[in-house]
Amino acid sequence: MTTTTKPEEISSEDLSDSLNTTMMRRILASSFLGSMIEFYDFILFATAASIVFSQVYFVDLDPGLGLFLSFTILAVGYVARPIGGIVFGHFGDKIGRKGVLVTSMMLMGGTTVAIGLLPPTAMIGVAAPILLTVFRVIQGLAVGGEWGGAMLIALEHSPKKRRGFAASFANMGGPAGAVLATVVMSVFTLLPDEQFISWGWRVPFLLSAVLVLIGLVIRMKVHESPVFQKLQDKADERKVPFLEVVSKYPKNLILGIIAGMSSYTVQGLMTVWGIAYVIDSGLDSTHVLWVKALGAASTVVVVWFASQLSDRFGRRPVMIVGMLIGAVAAFPVMFMLDMTNLWVFAMALLITQGLVQGTIFGPFGAFAAEMFPTHIRYTGASLVYQTSSTLGAGFTPMIASSLVAFAGGSLWLIAVVWIAVFLVAIGAIAFVKEGRTADLEGDMR
Repeated sequence: MTTTTKPEEISSEDLSDSLNTTMMRRILASSFLGSMIEFYDFILFATAASIVFSQVYFVDLDPGLGLFLSFTILAVGYVARPIGGIVFGHFGDKIGRKGVLVTSMMLMGGTTVAIGLLPPTAMIGVAAPILLTVFRVIQGLAVGGEWGGAMLIALEHSPKKRRGFAASFANMGGPAGAVLATVVMSVFTLLPDEQFISWGWRVPFLLSAVLVLIGLVIRMKVHESPVFQKLQDKADERKVPFLEVVSKYPKNLILGIIAGMSSYTVQGLMTVWGIAYVIDSGLDSTHVLWVKALGAASTVVVVWFASQLSDRFGRRPVMIVGMLIGAVAAFPVMFMLDMTNLWVFAMALLITQGLVQGTIFGPFGAFAAEMFPTHIRYTGASLVYQTSSTLGAGFTPMIASSLVAFAGGSLWLIAVVWIAVFLVAIGAIAFVKEGRTADLEGDMR
């Protein structure tokens, strides 16, 4: 990992009360692009799991079972995300944000290229799905370390009144990466099916190498967080960040995870399971992927506005509005999925991916960061974010498939569980102290 930047390298311009400085523009660009590239890689796998992997790595199995196994490997990556948050968070809290971000990006890019080169089961047998699982675990570890650093490097450089907006650049990068991954993959679905399954789906994975090189060039020019630098000389005195998070801040950790699960439940249902459901019901895969890209783009727009509203009104009120909309929309959205109409499905994605997820997700970066002090903030915020993604999105496709089977093909049971998740999240966030005016260098308990 690279060493941290010395405090004297940061100019007075970079520490001003504006986001419109040379260094802040570079920092926000790094936060956005780094997150976009990492989530391009991560979401690319989710898209391939929905439409490709069952035909490449589980060819001798029943199609339904093959899809279930693809979703299982997808879930394994989500399980690895909190572990990545702990590991990378440890070093991010001990030696600095910047070096960890560079390492996570290189790890993610190399693994994604390896997936693009992985031979099918027909060539190397059971080694193929095993290696696919290993690569997915590495992806999970890498993205588990990415978000916390990308978010904090922006938040900890920003003025107090703009923290929510600055932190949201990492959150906007995620859906932007989803847009890019979906658009690139959808272009290759235009190939004849045989060519797409044979080699076409691999090209988007290989393109990750180019994106990573661009991201590294930008990221290497960013200075270390000034808030972290104040603690740099005391790094050896600090305890293990993970142990301090779970022992001193268990309430914040648990409540933050429950609140974050609401947004990720929407993501898992609509962008993974929902995609597979409507394609299996007869919609064209290319058209569905274009609609998915539109939904992810709408998330970026809503995150932009929701994060700024959170700087004015607070993190909690904005997130609660999104959760209430999500609870009300549960049954209508399931009805829209059952109509098997492309434009109706597009509307369902705009409601869920855009309005609901974007409204919750916009303030979420600052919300998670403001619950923990600087010396454990990378680990604490990463654990909140990554564990909520694992529980909310990682297992949702498998759970949704099981609920549909249990309900005899009907989607009503999914809507019930969805509503329950949102109501519990609203209850959790009600017990979290508003952090909009919190002192980042003080005790956050």
